[in-house]
Amino acid sequence: MEVERCGIDDRRICPAYIRGLASYYADPYHGRQTPYGRAYDMHGYYAASPDLPLGSLLMVRNLKNGREVRVKVIDRGPLKAGRVLDLSYSAARDLDMIKDGVVEVQAQVLRCGE
Repeated sequence: MEVERCGIDDRRICPAYIRGLASYYADPYHGRQTPYGRAYDMHGYYAASPDLPLGSLLMVRNLKNGREVRVKVIDRGPLKAGRVLDLSYSAARDLDMIKDGVVEVQAQVLRCGE
């Protein structure tokens, strides 16, 4: 699937897919302001990415079990090296990764953010 183009002069700045380790964040961050301008809601479907533009929409697949969830990038992170995404509690729950804590994922960029 072709990724929507965004950025200066309509240049592509988002990859079609990202793949790597994802973790999740919950209680200690619930209610804190994010760089996107809204409070983090652990019950929403959100992600933190170190590289993707804020506002990007992703379809994230847990490669261990095939479950998928759609999330919006509203925060920066993960803070741990080697991870590509931090997911909200609800997204992690739907991916069935709470027990594992960290899983390998593939995320398709559905829409490149701002």
